Amino acid sequence: MLVLEEQRYIHEDLERLEQGVADRIRDEPKHIRDRLNRDHEISQLLDQIQIQSSNLLGIYKDDTGVRSHEIQQIGTGDPFEEFYKQLKDVRDHHARYPNEQAENSEQRYKAKKAAGDGLEAMPSIVDSLFSGEEAYGRFFDLNPSHEAYLNLPTVKRLTYLQYLESFDNFAPGYGGVKRGDKLTDQYFKYVGQLAEYLESFMRRTRPLEDVGKVLASFDKEFESAWEKDEFEGWKNEVPSANGTAKATTTADAVWCDDCEKEFKNENVYKNHLTGRKHLKAAEQRKKRQEDGSDDTPSGTGAGAVSATRLKERALAEREYRVKRLASAMSTERSDTRVNVERKQGMTERERQQELDNLMNVYENPQETAEDGEGEDEDGEERIYNPLKLPLAWDGKPIPFWLYRLHGLGVEFKCEVCGNFVYMGRRAFDKHFNEARHVYGLKCLGVNNTSLFRDITKIDEAVKLWEKIQREKKRTTVDEGSVVQMEDGEGNVMPEKVYYDLQKQGLL
Repeated sequence: MLVLEEQRYIHEDLERLEQGVADRIRDEPKHIRDRLNRDHEISQLLDQIQIQSSNLLGIYKDDTGVRSHEIQQIGTGDPFEEFYKQLKDVRDHHARYPNEQAENSEQRYKAKKAAGDGLEAMPSIVDSLFSGEEAYGRFFDLNPSHEAYLNLPTVKRLTYLQYLESFDNFAPGYGGVKRGDKLTDQYFKYVGQLAEYLESFMRRTRPLEDVGKVLASFDKEFESAWEKDEFEGWKNEVPSANGTAKATTTADAVWCDDCEKEFKNENVYKNHLTGRKHLKAAEQRKKRQEDGSDDTPSGTGAGAVSATRLKERALAEREYRVKRLASAMSTERSDTRVNVERKQGMTERERQQELDNLMNVYENPQETAEDGEGEDEDGEERIYNPLKLPLAWDGKPIPFWLYRLHGLGVEFKCEVCGNFVYMGRRAFDKHFNEARHVYGLKCLGVNNTSLFRDITKIDEAVKLWEKIQREKKRTTVDEGSVVQMEDGEGNVMPEKVYYDLQKQGLL
């Protein structure tokens, strides 16, 4: 391709890129997945604009002189001769490749159409960026970090909800790790992974923000605070009077250069000086200094302290980044806590139902837009109710805790009512006096419905009614079967009464 033609092509491509960005900004999707997908597409288009602009600047600089040579050929020579020469090159190219597909530049940066009208749903950028727990960037998924934290030695056994409250609090009194225990590869890896996840989450959820600039400002603030020694828990200790330099966990602790070990206080350190291990370590260190193999000055411990201090600086930098990132995403953090508390009160079936409803919303955006978009015919705003909660007196879904309190998620089936399902114990108890249940019992021949409470099976109702009928027949006295007796005076009486009076001699 000629340089001038490439220059023209890049200018055209930049205009199409700008139009693609404008088309996407003009739309305002209602669902977070669609909004996030739109922002990622805009971010990719902006990156492409920067690349094409850089290529265009390189052409205009013309370091090789090819562009100026082409302009000189067109300006000084016969323009028609140059035109027909390029036309011949184009025809020769198409003659060599007759079946080459022509690219439609108009459709290159067009927004993808949503599913519907016989069209299949186009794959989305964000489908592979988030886990199910993150719900397209609405919540954190710190379960791997929580497991890594619990595997650290000497830490408090925090639940996941407690961990969400204090994962950015590295003080020892709040579930953190002591300074001496932090200088391990396991803790270093844990803090690094936590900071890396939060940074990745911010980049995925905020594609249009300059996250690199934000992180650079965090690093600049850390450098300033570290030079001023303002980090609580990571302050550098001043060398003591006996010549030992300290990079210790507390102010009373003392560092031993010979043993490269920390002691809790001065008395423990003095008792340690007379020990066999200390004397042996001091003798070996003195020998190394005489041989020139130990570069550490005697009595200062600068080499050991310097290496320890470098590791502390790296740990402090990661901890500071975690704190700032968690502060910058405080909304997502609070939403995550609320979501975890809500899910702890749900059964596995309810969690799966919620996930299915969520995926149905994202897989069928056209249907969802028709069902819940804008306002209804009366001008009233439709309520988003993915869990199908019952409506309160104000027409809005009742709170989920009230739904759980009344057990409205529990199903009760009544076979007498034609296998009708009642949601919640209250509605189930109430239906025994309703017309549907009474009519079902009458169809079975039952007249006295008050005795059939809590009976939902047809065979149980039939057996109970037959038993009641048998008991009734057994206790009922047939007046036609009673034997009547008459005395000499014509008095009629039952047979038992007649014989009783006869025995008494009254007849």
